[in-house]
Amino acid sequence: MKKSYDVLIAGSGIAGLYAAIQFGCDTSVLMLAKQSREICSTALAQGGVAGVLKHDDDSFDLHVKDTLVAGSYKNDIDAVEVLVHEGPEDIRKIIEMGVDFDKDENGELNMTLEGGHSRRRIVHHKDRTGKEIAEKLTKVAAQKSNIQLEENTMIINIERVVGGFRADLLRGEEYSCVYASFVILATGGIGRVYRYTTNPATATGDGIRFAYEMGAKIKNISAVQFHPTAFNSPNSREQFLISEAVRGEGAYLLNCDKQRFMDRYDERLELAPRDVVSRAIVLESRRTGSNEFFLDITHKDREFLFDRFPAISEACLARGVDISKDLIPVYPCQHYLMGGIDVDLNARTTLPRLYAAGECAHTGVHGGNRLASNSLLEGLVFGRRAALDIIKCLDAGFARVNPGPCPDDFSGAPLPTGIRTAVREIMQRAYFVIPNPSAVRQGLKRVEEFMKRLQNGRFAQTADFCEAKSLVTVACLILQDAAQNFE
Repeated sequence: MKKSYDVLIAGSGIAGLYAAIQFGCDTSVLMLAKQSREICSTALAQGGVAGVLKHDDDSFDLHVKDTLVAGSYKNDIDAVEVLVHEGPEDIRKIIEMGVDFDKDENGELNMTLEGGHSRRRIVHHKDRTGKEIAEKLTKVAAQKSNIQLEENTMIINIERVVGGFRADLLRGEEYSCVYASFVILATGGIGRVYRYTTNPATATGDGIRFAYEMGAKIKNISAVQFHPTAFNSPNSREQFLISEAVRGEGAYLLNCDKQRFMDRYDERLELAPRDVVSRAIVLESRRTGSNEFFLDITHKDREFLFDRFPAISEACLARGVDISKDLIPVYPCQHYLMGGIDVDLNARTTLPRLYAAGECAHTGVHGGNRLASNSLLEGLVFGRRAALDIIKCLDAGFARVNPGPCPDDFSGAPLPTGIRTAVREIMQRAYFVIPNPSAVRQGLKRVEEFMKRLQNGRFAQTADFCEAKSLVTVACLILQDAAQNFE
């Protein structure tokens, strides 16, 4: 690993990968994955990528409208227009790069329907779309000599220096640092701040903490999305997602009495947006006094189900459920963050040379609730826009960073036990689907105490400490934002 790069990309998901690929051979790019490159939210994405690729019964206006309706019209309309109009070309580009989306018997892209969409516009690779995209984009990146991908390398701190940034790194037990003229934060979500989440172990909100500590603006961070149909497995912290596409292909949502109930809450039934369905489940749970809910797709052909949803079918079988014969137990679970590091249409944060893309960024695209399959699209569009803006800056002669010394003392006291567990319990109780205002205020006081303790104490800069600090920072920001919304 060199000491200095033109661009440092934190994260190896779709936003970071697609951004990296945009740079020419004369721009040195370092991409860092906290664990192995496959452990990211992109690789877990099942459903697909939404985009208006055919205009016979669909249009940009319809996609814009569906996005706004799902987001309760709290979206940034300019960002939505950029996403919807530019996204299809990015989809075509990744197809040219080798991404294999499913096709019908005529060789045409096989598009599916998901909750909140008024048309079939979601392209997919079975139910492993994110994994397919990540693998193919990684292959493209690996062929470019200017891109260096380092796995199992954790960023523990980023600081602004003259002409760019210094990032302090931890690999195993070895500390080092690198300098970069520009940084793109593409660190993904914040799911591990909750007891139950669909997010991978790496989703601890590190990028949001880095941006916050450097003084960048954080916006709408209390806009947390809870997916209505995670596999209900209370003994596991990481929940297996039952994709939106299963309901898109006709699955019914049932209560503890094995009865459909969405007609009580929304005329769109099972295909209502995620926040509507999650809220309906919680309200129905209170009505029935039971947390038992199920998806029923047994009326579909077994061959179709196992071909269309191989990963879901296999994962359910491993848990004793045959989706062609059995009901799938489900319940809402933390899934996605709509807020985050505030950025403009070129993914620029409020700090010079610092960019953010993907789930850690607040583009304004999603508003109050993300429309299904807009997330991978957002990663493509704004990852590319970040890279193109940096290229313009480099072409304009922006000064490169001069590498300097690295810190040499990361020692200190051990991390106090129980902080992360306490934060997760607070968030699950105070801010889950239907927020509890009194629990939010009480929880905020405790989390602020944790924050002061970690900021003011002299603790060893271990991986556990840095992730705990990220989780506490994110929890504090979410609860502060939520408390202000209650006023």
